[in-house]
Amino acid sequence: MIHPTALVDPGAELADDVSVGPYSVIGADVTIGSGTRIWPHVVIEGPCRIGRDNNIYSFCSIGAAPQDKKYAGEPTTLQIGDRNTIRESCTLNRGTAQDRGHTTVGNDNWIMAYVHVAHDCDVGDSVILANNVTLAGHVLVGDHAILGGFTKVHQFCRVGAHAFCSMNSDLNRDVPPYVTASGRMAIPRGINVEGLKRRDFTTAQIRNVRNAYKILYRQDLKLEDALERLEALAREQTELVPLVRFVRESERSIIR
Repeated sequence: MIHPTALVDPGAELADDVSVGPYSVIGADVTIGSGTRIWPHVVIEGPCRIGRDNNIYSFCSIGAAPQDKKYAGEPTTLQIGDRNTIRESCTLNRGTAQDRGHTTVGNDNWIMAYVHVAHDCDVGDSVILANNVTLAGHVLVGDHAILGGFTKVHQFCRVGAHAFCSMNSDLNRDVPPYVTASGRMAIPRGINVEGLKRRDFTTAQIRNVRNAYKILYRQDLKLEDALERLEALAREQTELVPLVRFVRESERSIIR
């Protein structure tokens, strides 16, 4: 299932049913799992591990060296899970030795055209990155987050699970779980009610998340005071635990 014009290095390991389209190039130390389809004109460099049933469209650059001037050729990696769709002209770079050494993309993600995932990023599961989203180095994106087209995320920022960022958002601080954000620079706009409904959050859970948002953003509380209230609620309302943990662990601070 490898087109005769494709170039596959003998050091690459491809499952028997992997499809590689015309003029694609697969380098050494690349592993690709069963059912994955590589469309024409894709370049994949190693070390890189790609799981099962992925669809990688034309003109993508996967596993290239990080765009970091400190990078000196260390054997860092890119790891991609299963059932991801990576559309045309996306760039996903390997990690750096200065961080954890690998960039990771989880499972069931929808990565649209011209997205850039820089070195040492960690993209979770069931994430949507719309066209032209740019993740700078060391960015974390939690499960089920959605980033609208042309959203830009500053280095070391985090986007929490179930968060939603509208198109053209510029993020220079962390976006907590469940929160919607927009603007340049982005500010909080509410909670991602529609997304939570789609993921089977109950009416009571959504109400609790909405109340937590009001405590965090609408009651003019200092952050530490808001966190103390949220921690008390989270003892009974477990859906608030990820929110409290995320804010506690924030190093760049959250959007407010």
